[in-house]
Amino acid sequence: MLKAEYEALANHGRPKGMCRNLSKYAPLFLLLALSGLIFLLRNIHTLENLSCHTASTLFQLQNSIHTAFAQKGPLPPYHNDTFCSHLGLELTPDEALEDRYLLNAIAWPKLAARPAPAPLRQTSDPVHSLFAILPSKGRREWHVGDQLEALVQMHDFQGRPKRYGGDFLVARLHSPELGAGVAGRVVDHLNGFYSALFPLLWQGTVEVVITMVHSSEAVAVLQRLQEQRPDRVFFKSLFRSGFLSETTLCNMCLPPNQPQEPLCNYTDLHTGEPWYCLKPKMLSCDTRINHAKGGYQKHLITNKEALLFQSGVNIKVVIHASGPDRINVLPKKIDEPELENVSIKPEPVKYTPSGYYYQGSWRSFGGTTSRQFNDSSSITQCLTGKVIHMYGDSTVRQWFEYLNAFVPEIKEFNLHSPKNVGPFMAVDSKHNILLKYRCHGPPIRFSTVSTSELRYVANELDGLPGGPDTVVVLSIWAHFSTFPVEVYIRRMRHIRRALVRLLDRSPGTLVVIRSANLQALDQEVSLYNSDWFSLQRDRVLRPMFMGLGVVFVDAWEMTLAHNLPHQLHPPPAIIKNMMDLILSHVCPTKKKKS
Repeated sequence: MLKAEYEALANHGRPKGMCRNLSKYAPLFLLLALSGLIFLLRNIHTLENLSCHTASTLFQLQNSIHTAFAQKGPLPPYHNDTFCSHLGLELTPDEALEDRYLLNAIAWPKLAARPAPAPLRQTSDPVHSLFAILPSKGRREWHVGDQLEALVQMHDFQGRPKRYGGDFLVARLHSPELGAGVAGRVVDHLNGFYSALFPLLWQGTVEVVITMVHSSEAVAVLQRLQEQRPDRVFFKSLFRSGFLSETTLCNMCLPPNQPQEPLCNYTDLHTGEPWYCLKPKMLSCDTRINHAKGGYQKHLITNKEALLFQSGVNIKVVIHASGPDRINVLPKKIDEPELENVSIKPEPVKYTPSGYYYQGSWRSFGGTTSRQFNDSSSITQCLTGKVIHMYGDSTVRQWFEYLNAFVPEIKEFNLHSPKNVGPFMAVDSKHNILLKYRCHGPPIRFSTVSTSELRYVANELDGLPGGPDTVVVLSIWAHFSTFPVEVYIRRMRHIRRALVRLLDRSPGTLVVIRSANLQALDQEVSLYNSDWFSLQRDRVLRPMFMGLGVVFVDAWEMTLAHNLPHQLHPPPAIIKNMMDLILSHVCPTKKKKS
């Protein structure tokens, strides 16, 4: 009975056959439930993607100046290969024409193609090579104002004459007892013979010194490295956020062995100068806090090629004379009649250097009379009321240090900058003198530079008011030696444009540009900072700034003509002469009224 009542209560109010109908539609209900669940999950995923996409878009807008995210293919205008001369803005037709002209002007003779590199015994040997002073044309004596010519014949290690050119030779004429010296000009005749030309500028005994810096075979190796291995000095940057930090590889052009690596694009927005770092794994690109030299790539050359770079054997070795290596120069002849029959053998083109040393002082042919600033008071008097801005590498920082040390009234203001990095500032409040130094933008091989202090010189020049009491000094060359010459041309072009704008708005601004100088070389230094690399940039620098009214300090000739050993940072005697030259332009001698 109880069972019957329970069944009656359970079925109360339920239509007949309902259980049968529910079981019939159960699959349909189950399908609808699953569809709803899938719809819900899909909308949640879409909302999550939308939220992430919105956040990512906002983040990219906020950091678009300094951040580049991974994407398929290269990041324009960057092309991920080792040859980086093409980076940056596309050249205009006029710029492309200038590039072609400059590259043709510095073109170096290339060796004939051969199946294998020449063995050492067949390469240029300075010990077996000889030079001879050619007799004076039409007479047996030399006078001030004449041009001296020495003929060099290169031989290999077997003593056989070389039949092709391309050796890197430098020459100077000097009289050590007079403190006199002048750089010579070397002409390659492309057949193993070279002419060294010297103007005779003072009387007395003069000695010819000719040095082989590199053999033609060694230069061919340097050419290959310049074109194919711009990464042989590498850089790095530290990224940090909170307790998390990462260090990644950086350069103007990164190696192509990891083409899918995401990059951080730090291309300068104003000049278009490119710079890239590999993106950190865990941090964003805008967490970069510094820039530093990472080191030098090793194993760049083969064992056979290494034999071409031996100190004391074929790097900066003097070539001896086959006869006398010195002559006696007589005073200049007065009212000298012109020689007849000069058409029989044309006189070589007269070589005019930028200046020469006499009694230890540099005498420039630039048109400005050189003065001697031998005491600090004369420098203070010259610089009173002046603002001097120095931009570039450590070779111009050396000038800042010279003035700061030599003039006691100039006191360095402590900016708490890293040693040898800067920026630096020194002041003489009594005489209203302000002296400032800042390094140029990457590539810069200093130890560590804060990203906030990485400035491109062109942008800094655009921020200067200029004027007759402003002196701008530039020295930018040493840190570009590992890159193709086109990279240096592009950087100088940006600086030239900024200088034109500066001189247009402030015509009285004095601009001084320092050229490259020779330095001590061994095998390692030769592969990264050879004088041959410096010479290429020196030859590009001059025509690019010709006609702008800037003052050139010819550091190349000033170090070559001096009898002191070559150093990356020239010794104090040469630095003093450089500063005397600059100050002579800041405070030129007033011409007496007739």
